[in-house]
Amino acid sequence: MEKYIEELEARFLSYVKIDTQSDEVSSTVPSTEKQYKLLRLLQLELQALGAKDVVLTDYACVLATIPGNIPHPERAPTVALLAHVDTAPAFSGAGVKPIVHRNYDGKPLILPDDESRVLSQELFPGLQEKIGEDIVTASGATLLGADDKAGIAIIMTVAAQLLGNGEIPHGDIRICFTPDEEIGKGVAHLKLEDLGADVAYTLDGGPLGEVTGETFSADRALVKITGVATHPGTGKGILVNALTLAAKLVSALPEDTRTPETTEGREGFIHLYRIQGTAAEAELCFILRDFELDGLKSHGDLLRSVAESLQADEPRAKITCTIKHEYRNMRYWLENTPLPVELALEALAALKIKPLLRPIRGGTDGSGLTAKGLPTPNLFVGMHNCHGPLEWVSLQDMDQSAQVCIQLLQLWAQQKR
Repeated sequence: MEKYIEELEARFLSYVKIDTQSDEVSSTVPSTEKQYKLLRLLQLELQALGAKDVVLTDYACVLATIPGNIPHPERAPTVALLAHVDTAPAFSGAGVKPIVHRNYDGKPLILPDDESRVLSQELFPGLQEKIGEDIVTASGATLLGADDKAGIAIIMTVAAQLLGNGEIPHGDIRICFTPDEEIGKGVAHLKLEDLGADVAYTLDGGPLGEVTGETFSADRALVKITGVATHPGTGKGILVNALTLAAKLVSALPEDTRTPETTEGREGFIHLYRIQGTAAEAELCFILRDFELDGLKSHGDLLRSVAESLQADEPRAKITCTIKHEYRNMRYWLENTPLPVELALEALAALKIKPLLRPIRGGTDGSGLTAKGLPTPNLFVGMHNCHGPLEWVSLQDMDQSAQVCIQLLQLWAQQKR
């Protein structure tokens, strides 16, 4: 049964029109000034709803409290709900024009700003289950931003319901909106004492019913190649072309394994996502992903060995490979703290939603928070095909997500610290 569709739609369509794309090469917090536009709007909206302790921190997180309305709310665990405001650097988030395809009839959805971009059931089987629902897409020129503005709209709708309806029993609830999740920095500066929660959930998941207690572990790698620059007309025996060496490095990596194009399920990968530079100097940016730490280490070891071999073959160049920690699989902690996932599944069961409990081939702010000591599974919001122009979400799935959150918060109100 639909409960919150109109409010969810209005909030979501408003939020996605705000450009909040993050920038991984920036050193500021947040990485882009434009993220503040949505952060400040959410701060004002929470204040208008009557939330308490609303603050925009100096590390660009919006925090707020929905006080508990049960006897002795301090005895129940404080639950945090989180979503991130930024969109991925991979595709433009400027000038988003959301389109609501009412009562989806199963036919291909042709996006008007680029008619070569089509959502069809053949390419995206998940659409088969959404006939009769209201599907939201962008216009074809941008991503939609359901990742994670669907999560934001759901949390804000839940907040509005709880603050406006004293009959829904709940303990203290903390709201948190973070920047820069898409570049791996969403909770880098968030202090657990500022969040003040005993358990948390990110609203940043995919299909209806998805509950995530396991993610990839992740590192980033940067290979820098400094060649020997000289005029190409007199370069024989002198010129060392950094771009040529970059091409050799890429060609030395496995093509039929260890790439996103060739892996699925629990298989990890090495993903080259950016090359930039000149004949004099080049940089290659990689992400390394695996569900197991041994696998993650093997990806890094392989990349290093290829760089070292290239260096040995061309000693006149300088080649370095730097690998940095990004996040770790939340399973390592949640398997010892199962209650957050168990209650999420109980909330799904109460609403007769089929659970989809599976590892995700990605990460969330919950990965970082769980590693810090705050158990933080991830809940579905209904988004699909994130980070590109074929992104879509069902408003009915968002409605179900909001109902699950409210049910879940009531279950936590029955627990003891």
